[in-house]
Amino acid sequence: MHTYLFVDGLDLITRSHVGAAGAPPGLLLRPGGPLWPTDRARTVNVAALGRDGSDAPEVEIRVRLRGRNVVWSGLMYPGVDGGAIEEVRFDLRQYAAELERGYACWGAGSI
Repeated sequence: MHTYLFVDGLDLITRSHVGAAGAPPGLLLRPGGPLWPTDRARTVNVAALGRDGSDAPEVEIRVRLRGRNVVWSGLMYPGVDGGAIEEVRFDLRQYAAELERGYACWGAGSI
């Protein structure tokens, strides 16, 4: 089982590297895990395996808390218009709720 990370309807991992698949949801979504924001930015490799089961190339994002927003930076994938997406922002409450929901549905026991 692997995690899909959709931003504005686009799969960030697949669009960043076609052969990559997300890390297990139990790893990425767990409370206090790598996608949970802190005031100090951290780099997170969100890819675990290639779609064929081989080691995946890294797909890294920087996650940090800025006020009431979670900021993912260090991105570089094509948006709907073909332009590069380099940074996205999320409302902290909505972001935390989605991580909790995803972990409850798919994360427990999936590491």
